[in-house]
Amino acid sequence: MVLKKKKEIEVDAFFLDGQQLEKLRTFTESEEQNLASLLLHCAQLSNGIQQIQCIKQIMPLVKKMDQNSACDPMVKACLDILGEIYFSLGMKNPLKKVLASSLNGLPEQFMTEAVQSFVCCLGEELKTADIYLYRKVLDNLASCMEDFSIGKASIKNLFKEVLQFLQKSLLDIQEENRKNNGNRIVQTQLMHDLLVAIKVSMMLVQKLQENVQGSLWKNPDSFIWQSMCGLLKSSTNFLMDETLLQTVQTTSGLAFILFTKTMYEPPEELPSLVSDLLLGSVKHTGIPAWFVSNCGILCTEELSDLVLLFLCHGALAMLEWKNGSMGENGEKLLLDIASVLLSLSSKLKESSMATSLSRILAIWTNSALDALVSCSPNLKISLNGNSDITGKMLEYVYTHWEDPLDAVRHQTKLIFKNLLWIHRTTISGSDEKSDLFFAGLTRSLLSLEWHVKGKYASLVCLVECLGTENILQLDRTIPVQILDVMNDQSLAPYASDLLETMFINHKVHFISSFQESTWIDQWHDTWVSPLLLILCEGNHDQTTYIIDYYLPKLLKCSPDSLNYMIKILQASADANLGSRSTRGALGALMACLRTARAHGHLELSNIMRGGLLSSECIKQGLVHQHNQVCIDALGLLCETLRSTEIVSVEEMQLIQFFITYNLNSQSPSVRQQMCSLLRKLFCRIQESSQVLYKLEQNKTKQELLEDSTKWDPVGILQQYKVFMSSVCDRLFEALFPGSSHATRFSTLTILGSVAEIFSAQKGQTQVFQLTQEIDSTRVQTLIQCFASTFEEVKVLAFELLIKLRDVAFNLQDSENLELLFQAAMDLSTSTRPYDCVTASYLLNFLVHHEELQCICLGKWIEHNFQIDEDRSISTVEKNTLAVIKLLLANVEEEIFQAKKSLLQAAASFPMYGRVHCITGVLQQLPLNNLTLITEWKQMVARLILMSYELSGVVSPVVQSSSPEGLIPMDSDSGVETADRLQMILHEIQPQDTNDYFIQAKILKEYCKVESEKLVDHKPTENICTEIRGKERQTCDVTAQMVLVCCWRSMKEISLLLGTLCKLLPSQAASESSDGLITVEQVKNIGDYFKHHLLQSRHRGAFELAYAGFVQLTETLSRCNNESLRRMPEQWLCHVLGEIKSCDPSSKLCATRRSAGIPFYIQALLASEPKKGKADLLKMTMKELISLAAPLNESSSIIPQVHALNILRALFRDTRLGENIMPYVSDGIQAAILGFMSPVWAVRNSSTLLFSALITRIFGVKRGKDENSKKNRMTGREFFSRFPSLYPFLLKQLEVVANTLDSETEELKLHPSLFLLLLILGKLYPSPMDGTYSALSMAPFVPFIIRCGHSPVYRSREMSGRALVPFVMVNEVPQTVLSLLKGLPDCTSPCIRQNAIHGTLLQVFHLLQSYLESKQHINSDFQEGLSDIITCIGTKLWLAKRPNPCLVTRAAYIDVLVMLSTQLGKFQRRGTQLFGFWEEVNTIISESELMTGILYSSAVPGLTQYLQSITKLVISVLSVTAGPGIQSSRSPLAESIAKPPLSVVSLLHCEFHEVRLLVLEAVLLWLKQINSKQITEKGVPCLLSDLEDTLLTIALREKNLQCFCKMLEILYNMDLRSMLPKAECSIRMNPNDLLIWSLNVADISNSTEIQSIALKFASKLVVHLLQNHQQISEEVLKKWVQLIVYSCGDEQQTEMLLSAAEVLKSVTSFFLINEKLILGLSDTLAVWKCVVLLLQNEDLVVRDAAAEVIQMAQSQRKNSKGTEFAFRIVNAPMALDLAFGILCELLQLWGEIHAGIPILLEWLLGDNDLKRDMETSALEDDDYLFDKGEVNFWAEKLTNVRQLSKHLLRLISMTHLTSADQGELNQLSRTALERAQLVVRLLGALPPTPEFSRTVEFTRLAIQNERISICLKILNLLKSDDISKNKNLEK
Repeated sequence: MVLKKKKEIEVDAFFLDGQQLEKLRTFTESEEQNLASLLLHCAQLSNGIQQIQCIKQIMPLVKKMDQNSACDPMVKACLDILGEIYFSLGMKNPLKKVLASSLNGLPEQFMTEAVQSFVCCLGEELKTADIYLYRKVLDNLASCMEDFSIGKASIKNLFKEVLQFLQKSLLDIQEENRKNNGNRIVQTQLMHDLLVAIKVSMMLVQKLQENVQGSLWKNPDSFIWQSMCGLLKSSTNFLMDETLLQTVQTTSGLAFILFTKTMYEPPEELPSLVSDLLLGSVKHTGIPAWFVSNCGILCTEELSDLVLLFLCHGALAMLEWKNGSMGENGEKLLLDIASVLLSLSSKLKESSMATSLSRILAIWTNSALDALVSCSPNLKISLNGNSDITGKMLEYVYTHWEDPLDAVRHQTKLIFKNLLWIHRTTISGSDEKSDLFFAGLTRSLLSLEWHVKGKYASLVCLVECLGTENILQLDRTIPVQILDVMNDQSLAPYASDLLETMFINHKVHFISSFQESTWIDQWHDTWVSPLLLILCEGNHDQTTYIIDYYLPKLLKCSPDSLNYMIKILQASADANLGSRSTRGALGALMACLRTARAHGHLELSNIMRGGLLSSECIKQGLVHQHNQVCIDALGLLCETLRSTEIVSVEEMQLIQFFITYNLNSQSPSVRQQMCSLLRKLFCRIQESSQVLYKLEQNKTKQELLEDSTKWDPVGILQQYKVFMSSVCDRLFEALFPGSSHATRFSTLTILGSVAEIFSAQKGQTQVFQLTQEIDSTRVQTLIQCFASTFEEVKVLAFELLIKLRDVAFNLQDSENLELLFQAAMDLSTSTRPYDCVTASYLLNFLVHHEELQCICLGKWIEHNFQIDEDRSISTVEKNTLAVIKLLLANVEEEIFQAKKSLLQAAASFPMYGRVHCITGVLQQLPLNNLTLITEWKQMVARLILMSYELSGVVSPVVQSSSPEGLIPMDSDSGVETADRLQMILHEIQPQDTNDYFIQAKILKEYCKVESEKLVDHKPTENICTEIRGKERQTCDVTAQMVLVCCWRSMKEISLLLGTLCKLLPSQAASESSDGLITVEQVKNIGDYFKHHLLQSRHRGAFELAYAGFVQLTETLSRCNNESLRRMPEQWLCHVLGEIKSCDPSSKLCATRRSAGIPFYIQALLASEPKKGKADLLKMTMKELISLAAPLNESSSIIPQVHALNILRALFRDTRLGENIMPYVSDGIQAAILGFMSPVWAVRNSSTLLFSALITRIFGVKRGKDENSKKNRMTGREFFSRFPSLYPFLLKQLEVVANTLDSETEELKLHPSLFLLLLILGKLYPSPMDGTYSALSMAPFVPFIIRCGHSPVYRSREMSGRALVPFVMVNEVPQTVLSLLKGLPDCTSPCIRQNAIHGTLLQVFHLLQSYLESKQHINSDFQEGLSDIITCIGTKLWLAKRPNPCLVTRAAYIDVLVMLSTQLGKFQRRGTQLFGFWEEVNTIISESELMTGILYSSAVPGLTQYLQSITKLVISVLSVTAGPGIQSSRSPLAESIAKPPLSVVSLLHCEFHEVRLLVLEAVLLWLKQINSKQITEKGVPCLLSDLEDTLLTIALREKNLQCFCKMLEILYNMDLRSMLPKAECSIRMNPNDLLIWSLNVADISNSTEIQSIALKFASKLVVHLLQNHQQISEEVLKKWVQLIVYSCGDEQQTEMLLSAAEVLKSVTSFFLINEKLILGLSDTLAVWKCVVLLLQNEDLVVRDAAAEVIQMAQSQRKNSKGTEFAFRIVNAPMALDLAFGILCELLQLWGEIHAGIPILLEWLLGDNDLKRDMETSALEDDDYLFDKGEVNFWAEKLTNVRQLSKHLLRLISMTHLTSADQGELNQLSRTALERAQLVVRLLGALPPTPEFSRTVEFTRLAIQNERISICLKILNLLKSDDISKNKNLEK
C-alpha cells in the first residue's frame, strides 16, 4: 500500500584535460553559441545529469548549421573531442548511451568526419598493451556494435585490427590466468574479462558477417581467414578447459558452433558434423583440413559430459531450426541432441550442471516446436506423445518436478508444457478430447496423491492445453479436493496457482459458450461456494492460506462475485458467529471484505452507509475469540489500495476499541500482523494529511474549492491529531508495572512505528509528533523497559529512545543520569547473566548524551579522561571511547584479581559482563567513519591483549573433560579455596584425547596417582575459604557459577574479537597503516580461535567462539592481502592432516561429537566464495568420505569418528546449499556401514550422521505422524537423484535378508536392518512410473518380505510398513494372496512363529492401505476382496487354540477385525460372507473369553491377544447393530445377529484391558446416540440394561483407567433413566450418588478422575435443583469448594478446562439467575473462579472460560431482545464483560451493599507483601538463571483497572446506608496500613531499584496502584455518605 520512493540515478560526469579545453576555447571567442561553446559549457559541469541535458542539445544545434560547415575546423575539433569523450566513458554510464543516441541523428554531411574521428580514437584504443586494461577496450567495442551507426562504421574500417586485437586478447588473458593460478580474486577478474572477449568476438561475427564472408573462403591465406581460424581454435581450447568458469565454457560452446557455421561449406553438411561430434563418430574423410587442424581435439578425444552439454547448447542456440532449412540432417541432429541430453541427465548431479541441463532441455523443446512447423512426417512420428523420446522426456519431468532447485523445477514445467504442445502439433487436425495420450496423461496425473508438488504445475499446463471443463468432466470434486490441500503452507501456493488457472480458463470457456450471463451461477457453485464453506468451518491454517493465496486471485478474476459472497455470508452471520477454532460466517465475511478493500474492489464507507455492515458487527470481529478474525477485522479498517484515503471518525473509534483489548496477544504472528496493519494505518494518516495540507494551501483555486466541499481539511487534521494523541496515551498507559511481555512488545513496536512515520522531515508539516506527547514520566517508563527479561523488549525500547533522544535527555536531570550510569556499571558486573545485557543497553543509550563525560565519567576516571574540545568529533565517538576505557580499566583490574582466585571472581565479579558491554558499545559505533584514529588503535591493541589474558584465566575450565560439574554443591568449607581450585583443575584434565579409545586407563590406579600428586602440591597463597560478597555475607561458590563465569567469558571474548576483525580494511597491506587493526593482530586472532575451537569441550564456549570465528573468516575471504586470504585454506589442510594422522598426543576432542572441530571446519568452508568452484569443499568432502569409510585398523577409529561427526555438521549446514548434495550418497553409505562397526563411538556417530542425511534428503519433519506422506519421495526420484544408492541398498538388503533366512531359528540381528527399512519406508511408488525406468522398485520387494522374518518385533513391524510403498495398489490383492498362501498349515512340520508374525503384519498393512485407497467402487476391488476373504478362511487355525503362539493369534485376529469393520461399512451380502461371519463367530465362541482364561498375565502376548479378540467382538457387535442387519431376516443376518458374547459379559472380565476396550466402545456409542449420529435401533439395543451393571461395577472398580471411563459413561448417560435404576441396583438415592461423586472428586489423586467426577457431580446438582429436589447446604458448600479448588493456579490444564466446562454448564442456573440460589458469598466465589480462569496463563483455559461469558451474553440477548451484545469474545473483553455483568447482577439481586465490600477486597488483593519480599530476596542468590516472575499473559493491574471502572459506575448509581460504613471503615484502615507498608518497603530499596531489584520493585508498584484505587473508591463512598447525611438533615 505504501509506495517506495524511486531511487535517484547517479551519473558520473566526464572531464576534459587542459589541452582539450584550450582547443575548445579557441573556437568560442564570438558571443553567439556554437558547438564548441556548448561542449565547453558541458565539460565544465560537474553533475552527470546536467551533462546529459547538455549533450541532448548538440544535435538540434548541428542540424541548424549549413552544408559547408562540415569542413569547419571547429566541427572537426569538436567531433574529435566527442570521440575521445565516448571512448573514455564507462560502459554502464548513461552518458555513453545518450551520446551514441545523439550521434545517431548526425546529418549525413558530417558523417565522414565523425567516422574518421572515431576511427582515430578506436585505433588508439586497440593499441592498449596492458592486459588489465583490455576490459575497457572490449567494453568499448561492444558499445560500438550496440545500435551505434558511427561505432559500427569505425569497426568496419578497422575490421582487421579489431580481429587481431580480439585474437591477441584471448591468448593474453588465458596466459595471464595461468600465471595467477591460486590467486582467486585476480583469476575471477580475468575469467570475466575472457568471457567478455568471447562475447565480443561472437558479436563481431554476427553483426558484421558480410565483412567476414565477403573475402573469407575465397582466399584461405587471407588475414581474416587466419584470424577466424585463431578464434575458432581459442574457443575450442576454452570449451575443453575444465579449469575455467562454467559460464566461460558454455559461451565457448556457443562461439565454437557460431564460428564453424560461419566458415563451414557446404552449410547443409554442418548438422551431420555436429551429430558426429556429439556421438563420437567423426570420420576424418570429408572434413576440411582447417577444421581438423584447429578443432582436431574434439574429433580425436572422448568428450567429457560437460563438453557434450555445452556443444548441445551451442547447436540449439546457434543453428537455424525454423523453416526446415537444415533438412533431414537437421532433424537427425535434433533427435541426437535429445538422446545425448537424456543420457547426461543420469550423470550430471552437481547443482549448477543439473540447472544448465534442465535449461538446455527446455531450449530443445522450443527448438523441436520450431522444427515441427515445417518438417517431415518422420519427425512428427518421432516426437509424438507416444514416442520413445517423448516418453523419456516425461520420465525426466516426473523425476525432477520436485527437485530441490527452484530453477530446475521451473524448467521442468516449461519442458512439460512444451511436450504437450509438441504432441498437440503432431496430431493437429484430430480431436484432442478423444486423444489417448492426453486422456491417459490426465488420468495418471489425477490419480497421484495431492501432496506431490509436481502434480500442480503439470495440471496447470494440461488445463491451458485442454481446458478446465474437460478436466472437470472426469471429476467434479477437483476444486474441493484442491481447497482441502491448502491447510499445508508448502502446498498452498501451488494449489492456488492451479485453481487460478482453472477458474480463469473456466470463465473464458463459459463466456465463449454462452451469450447471456446465465453461466455465473454455475461458475459460483464450482469455485465460490466451496470456498465460503471452508472459510466458515475450516481449520485455522487452511482458512489462512486460502485467504492469502486464493481469495485475492478469485476476486481479481471476478470482482462482481463479492456481492454474492456478502449476500450469502450476511444471511448466516448472526447465527454462525464462529468459535475459538472456526471463523464462522462473521469471520468469513471479515476476511472477504478485508481482501476486497485491500485490492480496491470495495469502499468501506459505502457498505457501512448502505447498511450491509454495521460498526457493531466490526466491533464483534475486533474482539472475536478467533485470533485471525480479529486481525481480518483490523485489516478491513487499516488496509486500502490508495495510501492517501481519508481515515474516517468511525474507523478511528474502532481502532481505539481494538487497541484496548488486543495488545496482550500471546501469539507472535498475531502481534506481528497487528503492528504491521497499524503501521499501514499510520502511513495512511500521514500521507492523507499531506494531501489535506496541500488542499488547505491551494484553497484559492476554484476547482479545488468545489471538490473540497465534501470534507473540511482543517477539521479532519484536528481529528487526526486528537486520535494519534489518544492512541499514544493508551499505549503509554499499557506500559504499567507488571504488564506482560506481549503487551510491552506490541506497545513499543507500535510506538516505534509512530515515531518513525511522523518524524519531522524537511518541507513537510507533520499532523502529529510523538515528541510532543513525551514527558519525564514516560521517558522513565521507557528506560525501565530495559529491565525486561526479554531482549526484544529492550531492543524496541532502545530504538524508540534513540529516536526521541533529544527530548528524552532534556527531560532527565543530571542526578538521574548519574544514577542510571551507576546502575549500568553495577549491572555490568552482576552475577546474573541477563543483567549485563541491561547494562549494555543503558550504556548504549547514555553514550548519545553530550554531557555524559561531565556528569558521569568525571568521577569514574582517575585522570579525568577528556578529549580535546574538537567540535568535529562526534559525541558518540568521544563518549564511546571514554566508556570503553573505563570498562577496560575495570576488567583489567578484575582479571588481575581472578588470576589470584577464579572462585572469588565467579562469585563476586564475573568479567563477562564488562566485555559484553564493550562489544555492545563498539557495535553502535560507525567504525568506518572514526576521527580519533590514534586513540582507537591503542584501544584495539589493549582490547585484544585483555581478551587473551581473560581467556588464559578461564580456558582451563571450558577445555576440561567435564566442565559441567566441577565443584560439588555442598563443598567442604574446611578445604582452602586455592586447594579446591587446584583439585578441580587436576580432576578435569582432558581424558578424551586420541589415546582415549586406544589405551584403556585403569581407573583406580590412575586416580590414586593423581591424588598422590595433589598431596605434594601446596597452595602458594592462603586465600580465605569464605568468599565475602558485596554485602559482607558468606557465600559458597557453586559449580554453576564457575562454569557460567568461564564459558560466558569465552563467549564474549569471541564476539569481541570477531567484531574487532571487521575493523580490518579490505585493501590491507602487509602492515596496514590506515586500519585500526594490523595484519599481524588478525593472524594472532585467527590462531586464538583455532586453538579454542579445537580444544574447548563446553558447547556454549565453542558454539559462540564459532560465531566470532565466522566473522573473521568472512573478513579474510574479502581481504586483498594474499597471505591473509590463503589462511583459511592452510588452516583447513592442517586440521584435516591432524585428524588423519591420529597422533596419540593430539589434543583434539574425540568425544562430545568432536566438540568444536565440526564448527571450525564449517566456518572455514562457509566463508568460501559462493560463485566459485567450491574447491575447498570438494577437497574436504573427498578427504572426509575416505576417512569415514570403515577400515579394520584400530588406528583409523578416531579419524573415522571425527569424519562422521564433521560430515554430520556439514550436511546440516544450510549455507552449503546444493553444493553438498553430490556427496549425500557417499554419506549414506558411510553411515550404514559405520553402523556395523564393533566400536560404540563409530556406531553412535553413524546414527547421528544418518539422521542428518534423512533430514537433508527428505526435508524437515513438521508433524508427529511417522507414516505421513510428507517428507517422502518416489523411488524413481530418490534413485535418480542418488543413483549409486540403488545397487548399494539392494546389496545391503540382500545381505540382511540372507542372515534372517537361516533355518536354525537362531537370533541373528543385522545392525543395518533398521536403517535400511527406515530409508525404504520413506519411498513410495508413483502412477507416473513408466517403462523407461532402469531403477525399478520391484527387486526390493522379495527382500523386504524376507526381512519380515526378523526375530526383532520392531523390525517386523517396520518391514510391514516398508512393503506398502513398493507394491502398486492394483497389485495388492495378488501380493496379499501370495503372502497368505505362504503361511503354514497346522500340520506343517516346521512352524516358525516369527515368520508367521512378520507375514501377518505385512498382510495387515497392505490391506489397510488397500482399503483406505479410493477404489471401493471398482469391480476389481470387490473381486480382489472376495478372493482375500476366501484365502483367509483357509488359514483360520492361526486364530484358534491349535496355534500355541498368542502373538500370532492376535495378529491374525487384527486382520479379521479390519475386514469385519470394512464389511460392516459396505453392508455387503454374499455366500462367501456367510461363511466368513460363521467362522468369526466360531473363533469368538472358542476363544478364552468364552471358555475362561487359563493363563497367567505373565504369558507373552496374552494381553495383546485378549485386546484383539475383544476388538473382534466389538466389531461384530457394531455390525449387528447396523441398519442393514437389523432390518434383514436372511440367514446371514441371523448368523451375525447372534454373537456369542454380550457387552455385559465382557464388562465382568477379570482383565482390565478387556474392560477398558469395551468401556471405550460403549462411550463412543453413547456419544453417537447423544449427538443424533445414529437414528436406528441397533446401537441402543446394545446399551439396554447397562446402567445396572455399570453402576454396580463402578463402585468396586479398582483400575483407574476403567473407573475414569465408567464415570465418563455415567456423565454422558440420561440422568432421568439412570437415577431410578441407581436406587434399585445399588441402593443409592440421587443425594447419595451426589455425595459419592463429590467424595471421588475430593479424594482421588488422578486429575482425570477428579475432572470427570466434578463434571458428573455438577450435572447432578443442576438436575436435582431443576427438578425441585432438596440438596443440603453442606453438600452445596462442598461442591462450591471443589469448584474453587479446581480453579487454583497450581492445577493442571485438564482440571482447569473441566472447571471451565462446569462453570459454563451452571451459568444460566446459578451465575446469572434472577434468584440467588447459592447465596451471595458462594455465588461471588464461583464468579471469582470465572475471573481467575480468564486470567490463566494458558490460552485454552482462558478461551474455555470466555465461553462462560458467551453463555451469559447469549442468555441476556435472548431476554433483552434486539439490543446488540458481544458473544464470541476474547479473554480481555470477556474479563471486562464479566465485571460488567456482575455489577448489573448485584443490582438485579438487590445485593449492592453486601457486594461492594467483597469486590473491594478483590481489588485490594491478598496481604502477602512482606512474605513475597523475603522469598524473592532468598531466591535472588539461589537461582542464577531465574528471571523472577516472567509474566507471559496475566496482568494484575488490567484486572484492577477494569473492576474499578465498573465499580465506579455502580457506585454512581447507588447510595449506601450508615449500616454499611463499619465494613468500609475496616477496609479503609487495612488499605491505609498497606499503603504505609509499601512506602516503607519502597524506601528500603537501593537506588534505581527498577534495575537492581526489578521483581520487588514491580510487586510494590502494582500494590501501590491497587491500594490507591481502592482508597479512591472508599473516599468516594464516604463523601457520598456525608453528602447524603447532609441532605437528610436539610
